[in-house]
Amino acid sequence: MLIFDMDGTLIDSNGIWRGVDEAFLANRGYPYTEEYCAGVAHTIFPLAAEFTKRYCHLSESIEDIMAEWMNMAGDMYATKVPVKSGVMDYLEKCRAKGETMIVLTSSVPSHCHAALNKLGLMPYFSRIFFAHDLNMEKSNPEIYHIVAEEMGVKEKDCTFYDDSIEACRAAKKAGLTVIGVHDSVFFQAEKEMREICDQYILSFEELL
Repeated sequence: MLIFDMDGTLIDSNGIWRGVDEAFLANRGYPYTEEYCAGVAHTIFPLAAEFTKRYCHLSESIEDIMAEWMNMAGDMYATKVPVKSGVMDYLEKCRAKGETMIVLTSSVPSHCHAALNKLGLMPYFSRIFFAHDLNMEKSNPEIYHIVAEEMGVKEKDCTFYDDSIEACRAAKKAGLTVIGVHDSVFFQAEKEMREICDQYILSFEELL
């Protein structure tokens, strides 16, 4: 079974959230820092909002912070986010081989469905797992055990694709084969990704 992350792996969307974060912080007089990025990147929405509330000493509620982010992101997932190079051809190749493919994402459902439908990716996947619904970060190896069990497969028979070093590390610890995917927003982790992952790709075209 093949397990795909969405943001930064299947679609080129990480830049959206970098822009949202920078504008959100600037409105409150804070710079965008590596510390802040580490606290919110690849994190489920509620935990990212909790971190932001602490980091910026905000009076707003967690719900208000998330609502502002959703408003700032607007409909970009349905209108502006492109599929990453080689993804469509690779998914088609895997489907032709009869591979079972699913998505495991930290994205909110509305963004995920909007992007996958708009880009024509939805038909390739038999199921979508949302980390938010599982109440677990993708940096926790347990989430991969849960997904494998739910799908009726062994971890050793799963290949996982992600641009996050934390997710790749956790999936590897859980016993999955891991393909690290380059993303321009998180390129700084490339050296460590190459050390941890079974393979690291700059583009899905390499897998064709």
